[in-house]
Amino acid sequence: MSELPVVVVGAGPVGLAAAAQLLERGLRPLVLEAGPQAGAAVAQWHHVRLFSQWSELVDPAARRMLEPTGWTAPEGQGYPTGAEWAAEYLVPLAEALGEHVRVNARVVGVARRGRDRVVDAGRDSEPLTVHVQTDDGEERITARAVVDASGTWGSPNPLGGDGLPAIGERAVADRITYHVPDLDHEIKRYAGKRVAVAGSGHSALTALIALTDLAAEHPGTHVTWLLRRGAVGNVFGGGEADQLPARGALGLKAKSAAKAGHVEVVTGFRTSEVERDGDQLILVSQDGHRLDPVGEVVVLTGFRPDHSWLSEVRLELDPVLQAPTKLAPLIDPNVHSCGTVYPHGANELRQPEPNVYLVGMKSYGRAPTFLAMTGYE
Repeated sequence: MSELPVVVVGAGPVGLAAAAQLLERGLRPLVLEAGPQAGAAVAQWHHVRLFSQWSELVDPAARRMLEPTGWTAPEGQGYPTGAEWAAEYLVPLAEALGEHVRVNARVVGVARRGRDRVVDAGRDSEPLTVHVQTDDGEERITARAVVDASGTWGSPNPLGGDGLPAIGERAVADRITYHVPDLDHEIKRYAGKRVAVAGSGHSALTALIALTDLAAEHPGTHVTWLLRRGAVGNVFGGGEADQLPARGALGLKAKSAAKAGHVEVVTGFRTSEVERDGDQLILVSQDGHRLDPVGEVVVLTGFRPDHSWLSEVRLELDPVLQAPTKLAPLIDPNVHSCGTVYPHGANELRQPEPNVYLVGMKSYGRAPTFLAMTGYE
């Protein structure tokens, strides 16, 4: 099988880094990207600025591949937006990888050739088959290994407090967004309205700051922050002591906005139902608490992995985090932060299915603390 490619699913930061690393080791990668360009998911949050500096966002093998092309490395101390990360690094890296990257190629299944997941015989000797959907139809690619770097961007967690969509949530999907709003292009959607933001992570803080800035310019804009936890606690992060200074600064700014009364904070609110009242929405908690009507809801409660297209290969995942079982104890958000996870690799990421690996954000399952630098390591 040595002549077969290693299929890497996803042309995001870690998928492209994996391809560069594979080439340095004399292996032939084939990166399959569902979107129309490298970094397609990153391009969708183009307006959001990262907490990591450029020096932490470029994989070493990728840098070695790019330098002979005349690529100009971005300033190491800068903090790029998603658009800048994609345009100044991911797209040039994909171009340098050339024929090893294919876009508009969505992987819809992976299996052992001629065997479903129940069959034991041949799992060590038969190659993998990767089922791909393209604009021209279906395709099968035979691979020596599969590295799943598809991320979690396409599977945001719902508003419902029990991990499933709240009653009525799907029916009002036109009034709910699951990503940080791009207020440069969506100002009419939010200006002058009551907006509820659900979530306690740094994406929620980013949205809160953007919306409070909007409220300062557009009277009538009101922001309600919904926290499932019973108290605000340490939701604003480490402040000046944060391991990521830009993240700490964001938390301090959000804390200041909340303290000044620009944000109405509602704690202990676990959404059970969403009701439509004319052109307004009413959120109802599991204990019957009804919020004042809002015009829009921003749900930033994290993401989860999609393992559905891996149903015919054998996975071993932590029952809580849905991460590889050897990795899960290292990344449990109840115990660890992003700065306490030591470098890990194939031993923690390999699956029981021979030559199948989960990497990048996908490998973290539901843990929210992934850093690009961790993925490169």
